[in-house]
Amino acid sequence: MLPIPEKFTLSVGKGEGKEKLTAFDAALLDAGIGNMNLLRVSSVLPPRCVYVEKMDMPFGALLPIAYGSITSDVPGETIAAAIGVGIPEDADSFGMIMEFSGFCKADEAAQRVESMVVEAFDMRGLKLKEVKVKAIDHVVEVCGSVIASCPLFYKL
Repeated sequence: MLPIPEKFTLSVGKGEGKEKLTAFDAALLDAGIGNMNLLRVSSVLPPRCVYVEKMDMPFGALLPIAYGSITSDVPGETIAAAIGVGIPEDADSFGMIMEFSGFCKADEAAQRVESMVVEAFDMRGLKLKEVKVKAIDHVVEVCGSVIASCPLFYKL
């Protein structure tokens, strides 16, 4: 069994590139996670996981991460991504992470992801203490991408 992450943060980024993959890479760099090896996870925040404003991780680190992203090569199109984390009232319980991406502005993406966190808690019968949300939008110039993420890491 792998160790359980003990820290999390929220990060967002946007970027432009000549190709969809390089635009996504630019968004990863802008979000501060472009030099890690991302291990995409689903949506459970481990018990007692502590929020930190920023994590410094070594280059190439294996980084468990939940994220939503979208990339477009339609100039003038608005794209957005949001990440939401629900913190449980009971610190020994687990939380939920929800992500959203679409063709809208950041505020709409943030509202959608927050409502998904509330619904996820309701479905599980968990009591919600707090919701942390971060969102970003971008108007595509040539080929643009946005990402909203919840990196999970271990105390060093």
